[in-house]
Amino acid sequence: MALDILGFLHLSWVDFLDILVVALIIYVIFRWIQGTSAMNIFIAILFLFLIRIVAGAINMKMLSSLMGTVIDVGAIALVVIFQPEIRQFLNRVGRSASLRAGGKLSFLDRILGKNSAEVGDQSLTEIIEACRKMSQERTGALIVIPRKDDLERILETGDRVDARVSRRLLCNLFFKNSPLHDGAVVISADRIVAARCTLPVTSRTDIPSHYGMRHKAAIGLTEESDAEVIVVSEQTGTISFVKEGKIIAVSDASELKKCIDGSLGKTADRQSERRSGGRRKKA
Repeated sequence: MALDILGFLHLSWVDFLDILVVALIIYVIFRWIQGTSAMNIFIAILFLFLIRIVAGAINMKMLSSLMGTVIDVGAIALVVIFQPEIRQFLNRVGRSASLRAGGKLSFLDRILGKNSAEVGDQSLTEIIEACRKMSQERTGALIVIPRKDDLERILETGDRVDARVSRRLLCNLFFKNSPLHDGAVVISADRIVAARCTLPVTSRTDIPSHYGMRHKAAIGLTEESDAEVIVVSEQTGTISFVKEGKIIAVSDASELKKCIDGSLGKTADRQSERRSGGRRKKA
């Protein structure tokens, strides 16, 4: 069954389904690049593509051919223009293909030989107490907790430390007169791996003005990887937890602990342990 629209467009139900799928893809892309500098470029590309479709529908051969050439040649330029966004999208697809299940490494991770680098409870306590003290003293801090993505390129920008996690060492590293205070500290598997690391700054333009460069760097890293970042503001002393490009304001140490536990999947594990322990007692 064909539907005649405006006398020159002949659309079937398959065409309507095709339009619906394309509209959904465009919506997802809009949500993906919203607030970035790529938005205006994407709107311009959609406008040119719409001109080509209309020109082809009304049989304007010269304009349709011209727009087709511009779009075909521009496809190469798009890869260069949208390179950060494309890399971010592929990172998300790769992470979603190897999600953790129940706190254990996925089947793909075991094949690739990836090991879990989760931070233990004792180290988490040291991190939280260090953040609490630095918050009280208005000491700026940037603490990165990796998950599965390799952050070797980030570690290479800083100085290797390889020390046991302790609140006193973290406070000393971020002390204003310390030579290692300017940058991020990376903590993995109960060890402070490196300090003074440089993080990529986000290109988003919709970030509130009261967030400084530490927050923008934290957003930039979490946009490109699955790492989580703790930020202590030097101006206000507030603590923020950043994950997947989103900033979560933390009011106290217990709330920060909940954010980290929920991110690492430890909350569900502890609840299941309590339930199993309760069942054993009843038995």
